[in-house]
Amino acid sequence: MSPNVRVRTPRDLRRQRRPRAHSCWNHLIAAPLWPLHGLNLGTLLRTCDAVGACLAVPRLPWVPEALARGNTLRHRSCVHWVRGPRTAWLAEQRARDSTILGVELAEEAVRLADLPAARRRTVVVLGHEQTGIPAEALGLLDTVVEIPMVGTGVSLNVAVAGSLVLYRAVGLL
Repeated sequence: MSPNVRVRTPRDLRRQRRPRAHSCWNHLIAAPLWPLHGLNLGTLLRTCDAVGACLAVPRLPWVPEALARGNTLRHRSCVHWVRGPRTAWLAEQRARDSTILGVELAEEAVRLADLPAARRRTVVVLGHEQTGIPAEALGLLDTVVEIPMVGTGVSLNVAVAGSLVLYRAVGLL
């Protein structure tokens, strides 16, 4: 490393970021509504903090513990609990004039590199790691984004895919 490079301290970084509390009304929300692995929820919660987003998760018995274990920041994060049918929650978000963006392998999908930054309240929907977004929820999506891959795998895990899309949606990638 060059002797002229000054590494920023955690204190420097805190002073530069989010001088006021955020508001969820004109915001970005990551919604892994069909989670499979608790570790992915913790990782996604950390990404939400990094980009200033909220996390919406279903009220399943194991989810609160997974989030508590995954929250390595040790401060309160913005978590919305989805009760009842997840498609009903998505329909409610759409009725609130949110853009519903799904991360899915679909013919009409926008490539991640072509996804514009979110200009209004946006919910990023992430499906089940093995089966994707259920058919009954696909009709509620305004846009679908696909992450191109050149390797042998078909898709990324929810935490990685969600992190990439969140960074792109806030305009940091």
